Amino acid sequence: MSATGAVLSRPPVQAGGAPGVVPQVVLAVVCGGYALGAALGWGSSELALFMGDFGLSLAAFTAAGSCFLYSRRHHGRFRPAWLLFAASSAMAGLGNGIWGWYEVVLREPVPSPSLADFCFLLFAPPAIVGLLVLAKRPVTKAGWVCLGLDAWLIGGSLLTLSWSLALAHTAHFQGQSVPQGALALAYPLLDIVLVSMVLALHFKRSSAHRSAINTAIAALALTVLCDALFSSPLLREHYRSGQILDAGWFAGSMLLTYAPWVARRLPGGDASAAAPERAAPRTPPATSAATRPIAGSLAALTPYLAAAVCTLGILYNVLDGRRIDRVVLFTGCTVVLALVVRQGIMLLDNITLTQELAQKENHFRSLVQGSSDVIMIAAPTGILRYVSPAAAGVYGRDAEELVGSELASLIHPEDLGRVVHEVRRFLAARPEEEPTTRIECRFRAGENRPGGEKWLNVESTVNRHHGGLIFNSRDVTERVRLQAQLQHNASHDALTDLPNRALFTERVSQALTGRRATDRGTAVLYIDLDGFKQVNDTIGHQAGDELLVQAARRLAESVRAGDTAARLGGDEFAALIMGDGTRDHAAREHRILEVADRLRIRLSDPYKIDGRDVRVAASIGVAFAEPGITPGPLMRNADLAMYRAKQAGKGCVKLYAPQMQADVVRRAELATKLRTALHDGEFALLHQPVVELADGRITAVAALARWRSAQGILFTPAEFLRVGDRGRLKEDGDRTAELGRWQLEEAVQQAAGRHRAGHPVPVAVRISAHRLLDRALPPKSIEALLSRHGLPSGSLVLELADTDPRIPLEELERRLVALRRLGVRIALDGFGSGAAAIGALRRLPVDVLRLDRDLVDGVVDSARLHKITSGLLRIAADLGMQSVADGVDLPEQVVALRSMGCTHGQGMAFSGPLDEHRLRRALTQGCYPVPGPGSEGRTVVLSGTGLPVRHVKKGREPVSPGRVLGELPRRFAPGDGRDGAEAALARPPLRPNSETSVPPT
Repeated sequence: MSATGAVLSRPPVQAGGAPGVVPQVVLAVVCGGYALGAALGWGSSELALFMGDFGLSLAAFTAAGSCFLYSRRHHGRFRPAWLLFAASSAMAGLGNGIWGWYEVVLREPVPSPSLADFCFLLFAPPAIVGLLVLAKRPVTKAGWVCLGLDAWLIGGSLLTLSWSLALAHTAHFQGQSVPQGALALAYPLLDIVLVSMVLALHFKRSSAHRSAINTAIAALALTVLCDALFSSPLLREHYRSGQILDAGWFAGSMLLTYAPWVARRLPGGDASAAAPERAAPRTPPATSAATRPIAGSLAALTPYLAAAVCTLGILYNVLDGRRIDRVVLFTGCTVVLALVVRQGIMLLDNITLTQELAQKENHFRSLVQGSSDVIMIAAPTGILRYVSPAAAGVYGRDAEELVGSELASLIHPEDLGRVVHEVRRFLAARPEEEPTTRIECRFRAGENRPGGEKWLNVESTVNRHHGGLIFNSRDVTERVRLQAQLQHNASHDALTDLPNRALFTERVSQALTGRRATDRGTAVLYIDLDGFKQVNDTIGHQAGDELLVQAARRLAESVRAGDTAARLGGDEFAALIMGDGTRDHAAREHRILEVADRLRIRLSDPYKIDGRDVRVAASIGVAFAEPGITPGPLMRNADLAMYRAKQAGKGCVKLYAPQMQADVVRRAELATKLRTALHDGEFALLHQPVVELADGRITAVAALARWRSAQGILFTPAEFLRVGDRGRLKEDGDRTAELGRWQLEEAVQQAAGRHRAGHPVPVAVRISAHRLLDRALPPKSIEALLSRHGLPSGSLVLELADTDPRIPLEELERRLVALRRLGVRIALDGFGSGAAAIGALRRLPVDVLRLDRDLVDGVVDSARLHKITSGLLRIAADLGMQSVADGVDLPEQVVALRSMGCTHGQGMAFSGPLDEHRLRRALTQGCYPVPGPGSEGRTVVLSGTGLPVRHVKKGREPVSPGRVLGELPRRFAPGDGRDGAEAALARPPLRPNSETSVPPT
């Protein structure tokens, strides 16, 4: 990595943490000024003595204070070293101060030995121990021994050389006293120890706090050099304080003052503590990497160089013709012995390291050769230098065959450019930022691979290796196949293998945003198979699945190659027909309708399933891609057109028109309003009397739910019930069930109130068979409801609203039997409307039969319906059941039904739905007038809701609000009378208790 990259990867510098250029310039100016003054003699002998003594003392005390202050502020592994350097500098400052006391203050020669010599001697021991603290700590005991041997090799060699050159003469004392001679030997010996430690630790210093350690070593080395020069006889005889030699000591003290503040400090702690952790993962600059082998070589050669110096000292004595001194002989022998011991230790370490290396090499070789991944080493030229044996099993090619070949020749040509680009990008990136990368490509397989694969999907982890690359590759062909299969499954229908809704929506989006986005000839077709549910119900779901597969095959074969056929779910399919660029709108419409009609005919042909012909029809909705339309609205328009085709009689094609969406929006708004009304409690419960046709006596009341709007107008909830009964939205079904629960609860509660008021008439509540089979409404819940409100069980009649043939009659029978045991009476609503009602009558325990209102409508005008109704009433009489005619609106119907044997009637001929107040007034009256056999005209109707009703006509026949699908909300004209009786006479009567099925929207 470049030096710039190394700088960028360093930790951020805290403000004031590392001295900049200014402190270095100040240090150079101060040291240079002192050296210049010493060279010029300071201008006077008195100033020279002062600067040579007290100036050095001040510099040493400054160094001591700097090191001590740093150690107080920063706590780390090197704190003891700076404390020791502070003590060492303090001893030097004290010694120079005592020296100056004699020379400057007392103006007399410094005695030898003196207290200053004692302080100078105490300078070396703390410095030596501080250097040991700064050294890199050996890991093993052998390392400590080698460090001591290296120090002795250097020190012994220097001692041998120094003794041969000068110290031997000094040792004879030359007329000096023993203390003076010992002092003369102590200075050079301590300097030799210091030099030995400096040289030994220069190559063994810690990697952390490197700049501070280098500066401290340089300061001590400069001080030792000056001490060595001072110890020489020639310089010491002519030395005077304030000379140029003092500039070296001064510079050493200044360097030691500056040393602790050189290191860069990290936020939140000492650099000495944080640097090892932060510096370890950082890649050094290229220059440092280049000098590291040289430094390591010098560190290894240092003991041998020291032994060579020792040998030169002995040879000098021999060549000089002098007798070998015993000190030299002893020192040389110990040096040689230390060298032998060190060499033995190194030999043992080398043997241990060689064994560990061989063990690790065998371990990694076993890992590489036994790995299921293929490991390849490629040279910078792209030639494979090594391939692991796993290549035979993965690639079907021997490793020896691959070694020497070009990597590019093994990669698929379509992937080669991408691989080369990724490799070049990876090599250009910084190793610390991106140590590895992943490359996936197709790799050429050999003939020996099982299955004979020609190309394999290979995923490789790439690492750098001496300018080349290491590839750790594995076969991921099965994974790629599985991913492709999963992706295919996620975008295709599992049964028919056609595109699913998600993929079809994506194709539509591409068609609308692609190069032909403005082509209005593009269209979406929604297709629904009419009668498919009957196939599942009659011959089974497996046959239904086979029918869907055949229909999907027909659809895929009927569209062009550029078109898309899809299955959206259930029996719904879709087709995207791309436009042909025709500008004529009529021609485009004609072409698409021809395609849709051809698909309708093809899908409506008989299907051969299990040896039988199965027929279904196809309803198709078509929507064109208009400019600016998005996939969602376009597909919704086709869906609306398809449902309009089903409403039109099924098995046809309908083109989308904007009015379809308007109808849906209107009905959706109404459904939202009705759901809100249910949540806010805006529903009201009205009751319509059930009258005995013989005498007009009120025998029961039928509970009817109405919605009271904010304007006080009552609406029927037919539209809301239709949306919920359709079952497309679970939320609507839940709200319908909630309305049923509310209606049953409210009817029982109000009936109980009437019982307590002296009007014990039963209440009839309409409930669907599906609702009765709901486990959320067990018989015990109805029993608990009756007990809670105090209503006798015989006062509740449940009108079974539908008799769907798909409802399990066995379970419904068990539920009705349980309810009858509680005293609840059961009425069968809509009797005579179809075969399902006859089947329900045959199986279910029923007490009351309610004639379908379609029979009542034509009982006067149609002789056929008259006979049918008469026959049904005889069946009810023979079974001992009561009969109730629903929708008795005319006096003629009353007379005709009574003559046929019908016992009860309900309709506008007697009364419309009443609120609680008017109902109790009618119950107090007790009965309604009924026409006699020869009566003409209409009776007066006591319909007292207080809210006149707007009548909706279907042809000339009066119909109820619940039967007119598109007329909601039904508004009532205000101000038509106080109690509504006159309004009821002025307009055709309504049929408020009728709900008819509604086609889906």
